[in-house]
Amino acid sequence: GPGGGASLRLCATRGAQDGINKPVIDRIIRVDHAGEYGANRIYAGQMAVLGRSSVGPVIQQMWNQEKDHLKKFNELMVAYRVRPTVLLPFWNIAGFVLGAGSALLGKKGAMACTVAVEESISEHYNNQIRTLIEEDPEKYKELLQVIKQFRDDEQEHHDIGLEHDAEATPAYSVLKTAIQLGCKAAIFLSERI
Repeated sequence: GPGGGASLRLCATRGAQDGINKPVIDRIIRVDHAGEYGANRIYAGQMAVLGRSSVGPVIQQMWNQEKDHLKKFNELMVAYRVRPTVLLPFWNIAGFVLGAGSALLGKKGAMACTVAVEESISEHYNNQIRTLIEEDPEKYKELLQVIKQFRDDEQEHHDIGLEHDAEATPAYSVLKTAIQLGCKAAIFLSERI
């Protein structure tokens, strides 16, 4: 019939979205984009304070990986037509403040922040991997590959933080708990709004 062409065209433009669980994928991509965006701001804040110090190159290297992660999630947002969280302007500032604030405690403080954040992100990525495998590992193969790779990168950042004496930060456990609570709240909100 006359309407045939229109529905056909619609399918063609959907491409990446054929038969996917849109609410689940939207939530995953939105929150991961927000997380990588925030992580970028954290490392930017750390570099602003410690860029010229002995750990500068280490922080820069981790930041470079986060930039690649963010670039990938920007592409996925376009491919899957996901709108970003409305909280991006807030994470922009909060991330930078957390990065700079932890770095003002010194190199160990910055590394303690990295350990806390990356542990939260790794755990979150693992949950997403489980969700996607339960949904359909074949259908979400590309997304699974991306998330697994990024999870491994974040785990590596976590380990780098520990190697740089993160745990020697004064009140380490208090700081870590506080940051991880913040991460949980950020994840909860960014998935939803």
